[in-house]
Amino acid sequence: MGDKDLAPEAEELDAEECWRLLRETTVGRLGVTAGGRPDIFPVNYRVEDNTLVFLTAAGTKTRVLEDDAAVALEADAVSAEFGMAWSVVVKGQALAATATNQSLDAMSRALFPWQGAGKDRLFRIAPDSVTGRRYAVTPDIRWKAGIDDATRAGME
Repeated sequence: MGDKDLAPEAEELDAEECWRLLRETTVGRLGVTAGGRPDIFPVNYRVEDNTLVFLTAAGTKTRVLEDDAAVALEADAVSAEFGMAWSVVVKGQALAATATNQSLDAMSRALFPWQGAGKDRLFRIAPDSVTGRRYAVTPDIRWKAGIDDATRAGME
């Protein structure tokens, strides 16, 4: 019996469960193609009517998104307490959304962006697909191995 036989199967999640899990966290990674190359940006998002909304500032991400870009947003979480992890991917189009100053203020308070200054551009991801998986996290002795002296020296 090989290692592959010992690995637990991932549970495929239906769309309803994916949206429920997306509501449990507010940070994801937004994948785009910029200048012909893949790029990934952390974003603080919120689920609104089975779409994802987020604020951003001017820059590379905004230039790509303003071209009606196809995007993917991935969010995940791990629970050491329950030995479970999940990952959800939303693929679709990022569309510029209009908002009043009042709704931008409310969104900013709800999202807790890591870098809040200048986040005045609202985008909505209209999903083409929503997929997700839940995994059992299996303790692995390799994860508990200490840092060797060479790695420790490089960090100090």
